[in-house]
Amino acid sequence: MAESLFVPENSSRKEIYDSLIPQIEALVSGEDDFIANLSNIAAALKQTFNFFWVGFYLRKNNQLVLGPFQGSIACTRIDFDKGVCGHAYTTQQTVLVPDVDAFPGHIACASESRSEIVLPAFDVNQEVFLVLDVDSNKLDDFHEEDREGLEKLMRIIEKLARTNY
Repeated sequence: MAESLFVPENSSRKEIYDSLIPQIEALVSGEDDFIANLSNIAAALKQTFNFFWVGFYLRKNNQLVLGPFQGSIACTRIDFDKGVCGHAYTTQQTVLVPDVDAFPGHIACASESRSEIVLPAFDVNQEVFLVLDVDSNKLDDFHEEDREGLEKLMRIIEKLARTNY
């Protein structure tokens, strides 16, 4: 597949996710390097939606450690009980934050971040092995269509991890 994306103009986010998810599946299907695939997924999300920051934190020992990302310099390590990423990790649930300043314990890696969504991915033992962190510089930028679209993406990542991580 060519390393380019087709994104329908003037479409809803749901329609964009519906178009993007199969393209990401095709993009990663021929590559067996998990980190390379995460890198392209982060780039595809950033390019498609122009989010402020998109990246992955991988479980390593007793922390979440920065993995592939697109955006400004980020926090390198996050404890499991800290911030939105730690909350998604420990609760094993998607966390949607309309206003990061109102989230208790938010870690301000970048002051421009205003809203955030973080999603966990599960290994074969149903343990969280990474989280996808997406930040926007707009308040209340993430909604149910983002949750649904990104959760579909996480199922692709989980499938990739079973064979290539």
